[in-house]
Amino acid sequence: MAEIDRLSGASDWIELEFVEKEEPSRELMGYGIELHLAGLSLAETTSVLENFGIDRCRSTVHDWVRKADLQPANGARPDHVAVDETVIQANDQRYWLLAAVDPATNRSLHVRLFPTRTTAVTKLFLSDLTEKHDVADAVFLIDSAPWLKAALHDFGLRFHHVTHGKRNSIERVFKG
Repeated sequence: MAEIDRLSGASDWIELEFVEKEEPSRELMGYGIELHLAGLSLAETTSVLENFGIDRCRSTVHDWVRKADLQPANGARPDHVAVDETVIQANDQRYWLLAAVDPATNRSLHVRLFPTRTTAVTKLFLSDLTEKHDVADAVFLIDSAPWLKAALHDFGLRFHHVTHGKRNSIERVFKG
């Protein structure tokens, strides 16, 4: 019997369980999307997700990013901006993900990945943020990171050291 003849009848004999994978949580999918938008390659993003038991190919992560269409838009004018960083371990390399969030809407304003954590790279992050959004009158909600304080001071931006409250919106981004 030719293989094509097998397709003329019912298709319930075809085993498809090998392609069905349990979907990762929405939080881990969102984390993967944000990692890639922040600058990790698709390979690096899939490698980080593997640490959480999520085994996906690069094209799947690319599809998540494309379908989500979450690249932060330009032109926001928030009253407050929560800024924080977290370390990302990809294989044997460390990266620092900086993110700015509007705590009133919980929307990402800007995310960027850096190979180090210094005042200079924080200034680069703030430069990108101030080009994209009108944050000159915003109050930045930050933790006690001295490089962040120094960079905000150099830009002439107002900031407050806050550990809870409105700053929790940035913590939710990192905890996924």
